[in-house]
Amino acid sequence: MLHSVDLYYWPTPNGWKISIALEEFKIPYKLHLINIGKGDQFAPDFLKIAPNNRMPAIIDHDGPDGEAVSIFESGAILQYLSRKYCQFGGASERERIEVEEWLMWQMGGVGPMAGQAHHFIKYAPALEPPQNLPYAQDRYRNEVSRLYAVLDRRLADREYVAGSYSIADMAIWPWASLWQGQEQNIDNLPHFRAWLERVGSRPAVIRGRALAAELRRPIQSDKDAQKVLFNRQS
Repeated sequence: MLHSVDLYYWPTPNGWKISIALEEFKIPYKLHLINIGKGDQFAPDFLKIAPNNRMPAIIDHDGPDGEAVSIFESGAILQYLSRKYCQFGGASERERIEVEEWLMWQMGGVGPMAGQAHHFIKYAPALEPPQNLPYAQDRYRNEVSRLYAVLDRRLADREYVAGSYSIADMAIWPWASLWQGQEQNIDNLPHFRAWLERVGSRPAVIRGRALAAELRRPIQSDKDAQKVLFNRQS
């Protein structure tokens, strides 16, 4: 089969996690664009694959016992690919624990906190009426700053978050690479800065980040997309 995986994707940090992973694992895939600004994520056929109406999702046509399997949630997809292909998940049980710790750290920390920082700093002030909320902006900006300081300390004596390059790096980098939009100052985070460049220079990361990049546009002036993404009915 030419394409063993169907990728349901839009060029966002969560989407990049899986496009990067498929490139790193060298898995042939067929791209299905899910335009989240137009509401494709609510289509009945997509909801059969991703009932939480979020992308990314995949269908692996060579799943367990040779049967197709659909998987939603980026962390679950990364763990599945790592188990199946025995790569990027740690070579020993101790290493696997570290990879899973930092993957969960991203899923429960960096992703949600950076996402809220983006929302309240960039998108909420552009709503009608404008929602310029200094408390929320400071809350999430500061929490992202704290998390990146944690990551900087972690990287002080290693090149990647779990020792060897892993799915944890693939999960964290897409969100961390957008530090400027989160209004972060990383001048005092030298290990974090070096890691961003180290991961970002990998050919597979470059390819995964570039997938459908021309479709990525700001939504501050797109009122229809705001209604879809932020449930703004007025």
